[in-house]
Amino acid sequence: MSPTAPLALNLFFRGELVKEHKETHKDKPVEATEAPASEGIDNQAAELEKARAEAVEAHDKLLRMAAEFENQKKRLQRDKEMALKFAEEQLLRELLPSLDNLERALSQDRSGEDFSAKLVEGVEMTWRGLLNTLGKFGLTPMQVVGEPFDPNFHEALAMEASSLVPEQRILQEYEKGYLLKDRLLRAAKVVVSKGDCCD
Repeated sequence: MSPTAPLALNLFFRGELVKEHKETHKDKPVEATEAPASEGIDNQAAELEKARAEAVEAHDKLLRMAAEFENQKKRLQRDKEMALKFAEEQLLRELLPSLDNLERALSQDRSGEDFSAKLVEGVEMTWRGLLNTLGKFGLTPMQVVGEPFDPNFHEALAMEASSLVPEQRILQEYEKGYLLKDRLLRAAKVVVSKGDCCD
């Protein structure tokens, strides 16, 4: 047998097997496992177009939201500026009656006998009215005489001996302190007792 004989036999048998396979399956329809290339490209193009349209819509929506946010920010800034500009308006309106009372007190006839008494009475009424008005806005005067000294709320101007007021308590008030809504607005200027000391 020549060296090419096995190869020839091999090819012969392979050819017979292929022929047999074709004859056995010749009546069966060939199933398409994949869509034709042109159909796949069309689907991809349609999906790409849809994705582009959605991206454009999302971009437009984002631009609209950004514009609305910017407008809202400007509106809030404008409102804040107006509120700060006219923040004192209500307080000043409330203070006007006290100003009127002072004006009336000063316009009294100064030649009358009871001018001094009326002036003092008018000033006292005006002071009370002013204190009430400021109280509406959260201003509270501190009552400090006899209270323990607290450097957070009181400013000590001097220390004096006292047999009536215990040591480290406030003996006298030089200038009234005020709180604004539980926050210190001005410390009270006070004299603090050293207690009953003989030296």
